Amino acid sequence: MERNLLKHRGVLPVIVTSQFFCTSLWFAGNAVVPDLIKVFGLPPHFLGYLTSCVQLGFISGTLVFAILSVADRFSPSKVFFVSAIIAASCNSGVVVCDISVPAILLLRFLTGFFLAGIYPVGMKIVADHYEQPGRSLGFLVGALVLGTALPHLLKNIGTHFSYEYVFAVTSVLALAGGMAVFFMVPDGPFRKKGQRLSFSAFRGSFRNTELKAAAFGYFGHMWELYTFWAFVPVMFATYNVRYPDGHINTPLYSFLIIASGALSCAGGGILSRKFGVKRTAVVCLSLSGICCMVSPLFLFVPNASHLLAFLFIWGMAVVADSPMFSTLVAQHAPIASRGTTLTLVNCIGFSITIVSIQLLNTYTATIDPRYIYMLLGVGPVLGLLALYRYRSGKVGSSPISQ
Repeated sequence: MERNLLKHRGVLPVIVTSQFFCTSLWFAGNAVVPDLIKVFGLPPHFLGYLTSCVQLGFISGTLVFAILSVADRFSPSKVFFVSAIIAASCNSGVVVCDISVPAILLLRFLTGFFLAGIYPVGMKIVADHYEQPGRSLGFLVGALVLGTALPHLLKNIGTHFSYEYVFAVTSVLALAGGMAVFFMVPDGPFRKKGQRLSFSAFRGSFRNTELKAAAFGYFGHMWELYTFWAFVPVMFATYNVRYPDGHINTPLYSFLIIASGALSCAGGGILSRKFGVKRTAVVCLSLSGICCMVSPLFLFVPNASHLLAFLFIWGMAVVADSPMFSTLVAQHAPIASRGTTLTLVNCIGFSITIVSIQLLNTYTATIDPRYIYMLLGVGPVLGLLALYRYRSGKVGSSPISQ
């Protein structure tokens, strides 16, 4: 059973809220891409470059954090705090007057770099406080989803403000989140201080069939997730061109569809206590894969409500398995290198997102937009094949996955 939440009832809400505030930095640029394209005279596919810069920064950050074993050697709360301060500073740098496009891309890269000290370190903090973190990680990933969606809502609210408004607000929120963790979240009772990174130990931990299968399932999930999030506004823009009379509010519905995944993350974490983590992950990954394959049937239906209903379902399915995979990786990673293992698995997963984002970015002009999102189905299929090899019945039914 999960440790009694009443013994540290303030910890989880603080971590979840702080994660929500800090991860709002992630898609701050995506929400204002139309403004950036207009102001700087950029091509439409700038979205792919901007998103990939953040992802590449995150990948670089996770690799550096892993090599230095930062999350295992130092207090995770302090790492979270310092990373939040620096990431917020880089994010706010975009509001500087007369900034150039290369400078924007560099700042987005640096923001992604220090997000590596926020998202995986937040998971590490939760795992240090809760011996069986399945439900808690569900809330944490739900906070990531809401944070990712928030810039689209800010853009909708501040329609008449310049793009700098979104960067400024998300930076302030990230500062608040970092300080909250620093002052209110101590090191957890299950934390075991690690030493420097041992690549031989990491390779050895991956001989664990359960850990390897969970990681590869996560990689398949990541092929789809961030590319879907990045291209939701593109789906609406394409639809509005085809059906101008049924105009869809792109910022508002992009927020709602991405944010809907927060509900499925929390719900999936609760359901996993009854049905098991692996089984829940399989169902969610299967549903999102089906959405990829049937997307041509819904993307250009004349009735906008049908499109919205489909995207809401896809938005919930596409991320519901994320806390499940994080839980499985955390449970089967060596305790002394849990933070490093989570960070490295994140690093590989986000590397995969760059490939899928750039693939769609490259072929949007040559492949019929009705069919292009079927390419995202490759990830869930490969992820399910990996989970099929996950033969240990204990993980799906024992208390550790409840």
